[in-house]
Amino acid sequence: MLLFRTHISLFLLPTLSLLVSSALQAEEPPAVIADGSQVSIEYTLTLTDGTVADTNVGGEALVYKQGNSQILPALEKQLSGLKVGESKQVSLTALESYGEVDPALFQTVPLASIPQDARTPGTQLVAQAPTGEQRPVRVHEVKTEEIIVDLNHPLAGKALRFDIKILAIE
Repeated sequence: MLLFRTHISLFLLPTLSLLVSSALQAEEPPAVIADGSQVSIEYTLTLTDGTVADTNVGGEALVYKQGNSQILPALEKQLSGLKVGESKQVSLTALESYGEVDPALFQTVPLASIPQDARTPGTQLVAQAPTGEQRPVRVHEVKTEEIIVDLNHPLAGKALRFDIKILAIE
């Protein structure tokens, strides 16, 4: 009987080895951010003076599709190859983010086109183009009969730092 058990054990050993080998091969490598990935991130956006410009920490994750230019292309490039749970600090120059301030995007509008309570430099408004597109507008200067508005992105001309944590990759 002992000889028979040994024979069975020797017979089962290669089978068990194949099962263990198959299970190890079935494990997929961790997902990494690549074009086409749907990525969920947690972030804090900070200006060079330390001011927090935006954050979603403690709130809903930002979900975007890598390679679709849904976030800044330079930021997207820096996140490529990261895995779930990884964190990264990314610094972008003004040119890599929203560009330098474009003087051509300062426009003069009649005083009457700006609501009375918004006629203060620095006031943020939302303008709507004839096509229906909306964009942020900032009151730059108030004159007697007209107002100069700034159509540049509010973060134009600023270097940005993103502290990012990868929450999910699909």
